[in-house]
Amino acid sequence: MQIDIQARGFKLTEGLREYVERRLSFVFGSTRRSVRRISVRLSDENGPRGGHDMRCRMQVGLADAPSVVIEDTETSMYVAIDRAADRVGRVVARRIERLRKNRRISGLLPGSAFSRPGQEPAGEAPAAAAKLYDGKSPV
Repeated sequence: MQIDIQARGFKLTEGLREYVERRLSFVFGSTRRSVRRISVRLSDENGPRGGHDMRCRMQVGLADAPSVVIEDTETSMYVAIDRAADRVGRVVARRIERLRKNRRISGLLPGSAFSRPGQEPAGEAPAAAAKLYDGKSPV
């Protein structure tokens, strides 16, 4: 996982760089193999005027899917980094899970209805289980 961090409108300190890297390694711990590149752009939009102007933009390049881009603007750069990292982590995890699910489904259906004998369609109970259930509550 390659991380590229750049700052615009202020100097990127070593402490801020380490914070971003530590935060991203925590967020992408379980999905690290699917993430190829992370681009982080930190900027101070209003300069010395203050206000909600600290922006963090994260772009995550995935192995088998389009990039994910998340942007957050806050008064504190650390808060903007935290919120953007949390959001991008959730979006990437959902996208990877969706890809895995689609691969499993397409692997089960190579050309016939079911790839293995004895597999029932989702939502349909086998005939033996259907006979045991008589529509009454078990208790």
